[in-house]
Amino acid sequence: MAVELNLFDLERQLLAAMYKISSELNTSLNYPESANNVLKILHNECRLMCGMLTILDEERDILLIKSIHNPLPRPLTDEKQVYYKVGEGIVGDVLQHGSSIVIRQLGNDQRFADKLALYDYEKPYICVPLKDGSNKVIGALSAQPPQCRDDSLTALAKFLEMIANLIAKNVQLAYKVETKEKQLVDERDGLRRKVRNNYSFKNLVGHTKTMRQIFEQIRLVSRWDSTVLLRGESGTGKELVANAIHYNSPRANNPFIKLNCAALPDNLLESELFGHEKGAFTGAVKQRKGRFEMAHNGTIFLDEIGETSAAFQAKLLRVLQEKEFERIGGTSTIAVNVRIIAATNRNLEEEVSQGNFREDLYYRLNVMPMYLPPLRERIEDLPELAEHITKKLSMAQQRQVSLSDSTLRMMMGYSWPGNVRELENTLERASVLSESGVIVPELISFSQLDSQLLQPAKTHAANHHQYNTAEPSLDEREQVIDALERSGWVKAKAARLLNMTPRQIAYRIQIMNIEMKQL
Repeated sequence: MAVELNLFDLERQLLAAMYKISSELNTSLNYPESANNVLKILHNECRLMCGMLTILDEERDILLIKSIHNPLPRPLTDEKQVYYKVGEGIVGDVLQHGSSIVIRQLGNDQRFADKLALYDYEKPYICVPLKDGSNKVIGALSAQPPQCRDDSLTALAKFLEMIANLIAKNVQLAYKVETKEKQLVDERDGLRRKVRNNYSFKNLVGHTKTMRQIFEQIRLVSRWDSTVLLRGESGTGKELVANAIHYNSPRANNPFIKLNCAALPDNLLESELFGHEKGAFTGAVKQRKGRFEMAHNGTIFLDEIGETSAAFQAKLLRVLQEKEFERIGGTSTIAVNVRIIAATNRNLEEEVSQGNFREDLYYRLNVMPMYLPPLRERIEDLPELAEHITKKLSMAQQRQVSLSDSTLRMMMGYSWPGNVRELENTLERASVLSESGVIVPELISFSQLDSQLLQPAKTHAANHHQYNTAEPSLDEREQVIDALERSGWVKAKAARLLNMTPRQIAYRIQIMNIEMKQL
């Protein structure tokens, strides 16, 4: 048996052990793993045998064994399945009363519940509480010291209380980090669900044949990593389609990085896309990742790709071909796995023929072209689009926003040069001006540049009927019937009389329930 140390030597030994234990607890927030090492130090350097850490399970109000140092193999016992109820045994008593318990001879205390068959009944036993900042018991630390004098036993008990305090802080910090991580994960997952819902197929509005074909293309192209080139006028929803492709693809949980290529000059555009090293140019005070690097394993959306210069296009071509690049001022090659979606409102074929756009880049981008039609070519979708937009406005303004029938008919007669974006702005502007939430014709104001497109042409012959969409519903119906009668019930001729397209007059015949006559 080892010779008992005097109190001075014991305290010096305990101080050295405390330094090691503090260092161990500072290395990790995985407190069960750290506690295993702490209990080994207690056993090897402090002669505190069979150390056991139990932590409170608040839902079940029991103490669960999280760590135990058992130097002897015990194949038939799963110690971590053992637990103590409030008031059960010495450990349960510490949980109930929150005070340390020091027993001179374990076999003389009837409270001891020998659930593990580890301890020597002839030796002392110490069990101390772990407490949080509000003095609430969150666990217990116990161990069995050797036979020793009372002053040594008191010193070991105080030492174990200090170790319990260090472990308690480690446990609390681990709980806080775990809780914060769970909150962040829940928030991330919630945002992902929200984004996916915002860009799900059900939010793509339109029932015309052209749009149904677009939606089917989105479903098909989302499955694969093919480069997509979105084409169409400004405001037709190219970015919305790019979002839909990404968030319905296998890359949906990875980054979706956007860049408007028309917003930056070439030198800044290169830095934005490829990043730069510290000191690469004046103002580069630290290394910076580019958009391609940030989009690794995800998707990058290059909007207004037709606005880039030939010099920049050459650098972009290499990334698209090789999927690798160097940061500005760097020498190491960075490989990325990125899906490319590009968009433009320019006629790239014409730009290629004029030498403004590289032909090889055009073919590299034009793998899966998708043409988004302007709103004037799918005017039959306007009622559905308007309803979708007013629902969003209702949610944003926390009131019911709606369109009157006469407003909808007036909007159907406009050419919408700004497409869906102009429609959204027009309805939002009108909703702000509406006290009741009902958007009436008087609240609609179109673009000053193109508002004349709403009016009938003044150069028409005098016998042409001048159509005014702002008139009440009954007068408007009579005007359509009158035009049909004068044109022999031929829709195309009636449309010309009213300065409409055939689609527009066909829609009015439908919603006004006009019975067509066969002559």
